[in-house]
Amino acid sequence: MTKTALITGITGQDGYYLSHLLLNQGYRVVGLVPPHRQPNLTKLGTLATQVEIFTVDLRDSTALLTAVEQLRPQEIYNLAAPSFVPDSWNNPLGTLDLITGTATRLLEAVRHVGLSTRFYQASSSEMFGDVFSSPQDEETPFRPKNPYAAAKMHAHWTMVHHRQRYGLFACSGILYNHESPLRAPQFVTRKVSLAVASIKLGLADTLEMGNLDAKRDWGFAGDYVQAMWRMLQVDEPEEYVIGTGKLHSVRDLVATAFESVGLDWKNHVIINTDLLRQDEHFQLVANPSKAQRNLDWEPQLSFEELLETMVKTDLERLESGAIAPLPRV
Repeated sequence: MTKTALITGITGQDGYYLSHLLLNQGYRVVGLVPPHRQPNLTKLGTLATQVEIFTVDLRDSTALLTAVEQLRPQEIYNLAAPSFVPDSWNNPLGTLDLITGTATRLLEAVRHVGLSTRFYQASSSEMFGDVFSSPQDEETPFRPKNPYAAAKMHAHWTMVHHRQRYGLFACSGILYNHESPLRAPQFVTRKVSLAVASIKLGLADTLEMGNLDAKRDWGFAGDYVQAMWRMLQVDEPEEYVIGTGKLHSVRDLVATAFESVGLDWKNHVIINTDLLRQDEHFQLVANPSKAQRNLDWEPQLSFEELLETMVKTDLERLESGAIAPLPRV
């Protein structure tokens, strides 16, 4: 029997890589896409012709119930969320409804229809927030520092409560920063890769950055969706911390990206204090040993390989005219 997987947030970075993985596994993949998100389907590229799209307002409980009842999925991957964390300060209530509301409505739909659907909730390392110790694992307390993280934490516990009270197969991946060439330019990794490619081609001169000492646990999105899928293939639903277990500073990020094209970052980077973030984290780093042990999961692409791939892709895009270079500063 062909399995059906529903994905919210299918037009995002993770939605793309997860769709690709599931299609290769022989799944019928259905994206639940709000009407106003239809233009974003172009982000799926050729995958847009291989997945099915079910147009539904994620804020509408009845509509989601109808979708789940009609499609009767074996698996649901709830990835829907604002893509850029700082934006959550501009719309905290909308962020809460999209993240927590969608998770709750989907879990309730599965419960009311009476399915044995396996449910994945996309949690985030942002939930750990202001940590006391590093690295973090599944037992580390949550101390969120922004509306996005608070909403993710609420959705996470809603998922746990549905599992405990109703016996649903519901789990979550507490994912650390995961990147790819599909990232939007407002993310620091893609901002850097696009700038480096632009400078290499003589289309830009400098790159403005904020705090070079900020550190992150960065991995490849294509590796992390493997962990999502594996969480729904095991016998027991549990939470898993997913990350590389390695901290790199923004300085490392910049230096590695420039080095991949034979340039010295010190000749091109300008520090702009206006770009500093008040809720910056310094010690968010994963302890993924549980995922390694239970899921046989480990990241495959290294930090250096990830950045080289992102820079190379942006070089190709700029040379082909597929994207525009950064404005000169």
